[in-house]
Amino acid sequence: MQNQYTAVVKHTGEWWFGWIAEVPGVNCQEHTREDLLETLAITLREALEFNRQDALRDAGSDFTEERIAI
Repeated sequence: MQNQYTAVVKHTGEWWFGWIAEVPGVNCQEHTREDLLETLAITLREALEFNRQDALRDAGSDFTEERIAI
């Protein structure tokens, strides 16, 4: 199953700006729309992995992982 997220995209002057609506802090800017979407995808993947690593570290050693679908 592949998760989907919403990119909010805005073009101002010579820059394209974008945010991932569901994940605070994931935002980028690029000179083309295509580059922006690619950079947002990379940044989102990295942010999710960092968040996962932080959660596992904070949980310590006695925990389980459960998948939750919404």
